[in-house]
Amino acid sequence: MIEVVAKLGRGPVFLAGEVLECVITFTNPLSASSTSASSEMLAWASAQIHCQFHASENRVALPPSDGSKHDVQAENETVFVPNRGERGQCILSTPPKILFCDLRLDPGESKSYSYCETLPVDGPPSFRGQSVKYVYKLTIGCQRVNSPIKLLRVPFRVLVLHGKATHCPPCTDSPGCTCPADALTSFPGLKDYQFPQDEAVAPSNPFLEEEEGLKKDSRLADLATELLMVATSRRSLHLYNISNTRGKVGTFCIFKTVYKIGEDVIGTFNFSEGDIPCLQFSVSLQTEESIQEEFQRRRGQPVSFTVHARHQESCLHTAQSSFSLPIPLSSTPGFTTNIVSLKWRLHFEFVTSGESAGTCLVRGSQSEAVTWTGVEQMEVDTFSWDLPIKVLPTNPILASYVSQFSSTNSITI
Repeated sequence: MIEVVAKLGRGPVFLAGEVLECVITFTNPLSASSTSASSEMLAWASAQIHCQFHASENRVALPPSDGSKHDVQAENETVFVPNRGERGQCILSTPPKILFCDLRLDPGESKSYSYCETLPVDGPPSFRGQSVKYVYKLTIGCQRVNSPIKLLRVPFRVLVLHGKATHCPPCTDSPGCTCPADALTSFPGLKDYQFPQDEAVAPSNPFLEEEEGLKKDSRLADLATELLMVATSRRSLHLYNISNTRGKVGTFCIFKTVYKIGEDVIGTFNFSEGDIPCLQFSVSLQTEESIQEEFQRRRGQPVSFTVHARHQESCLHTAQSSFSLPIPLSSTPGFTTNIVSLKWRLHFEFVTSGESAGTCLVRGSQSEAVTWTGVEQMEVDTFSWDLPIKVLPTNPILASYVSQFSSTNSITI
């Protein structure tokens, strides 16, 4: 028996263009209850990163794929297929890397290997929507002599900093793919960023000697954090008049429309200058998942909405009000591929009075006593409004704290 443990040292969330590093340890455990122990032998072990794409058959119409399926593992087969038995199609993969060949482990002995790979920048972010899913995994395959291949899958999350990504649907793997040559584009990735030549002004540690390549890779996360901070820190007053067919209800104020996941969306209302009394309002933070027209199962099919946070308030006789809606760290920033588009928005709903909202006076038993009560019935009007916003990724280390994935995965073979 050999235990295989894979550990992502920095956490299970990465930015496209970063280097994923995983330490894989192979151990021949020495059991205290066993009376005899023997050496264990592994023929080989390899590792590879791949992205699985899965689409709902009820919502998405994809071209048929002629790619061969590998659901059955032959007894002595030595072909390493990382996505064997996985649902959907493998739309992206890195070249496989061999960890070792012919590894012998004595009882109680262990060997560790470091796997490093730059995450591709020409793929979509991790996403689990109502219509499509993009799932990234690091798969480690190992095999004993004359035994089936065992696979250890390490799921992780990929965030894309900015830009647009498109990928050819699964028919790319087919010899008869007729998609246009420009169907494949890539994100403007961090990998190609030109670092300043003047290293004196760049962040560095004088106590460490680093090779230029390693120094560049270690600074990618810091660079991404800086770019995101610049993109989301710009503030300017945005004022919107809230009106219906009968007149002005009030004004809405927001200081920015670009956010990072994990931030709060804050806005304020001013009803003091409105001509129409507002009885109630609600604000929802939503994502809009839409399938591109050429891949829709039915023409004109509706888009899918997901509510991530909501605020509702009764506001009759209220001059000013505000709301704060958190963007979950586990949510997916906006992105677009040639199959699906994800956008963020604020969805407003207002309930206004259809008549004067005066109060009724009801006198008590004593002549001086006066009781104020609300009207029992009132005609109302309702209307809604959508305000698009942009949501970008955040520091992957911060997103790792709430990730559903574990940094350590293991298997026994």
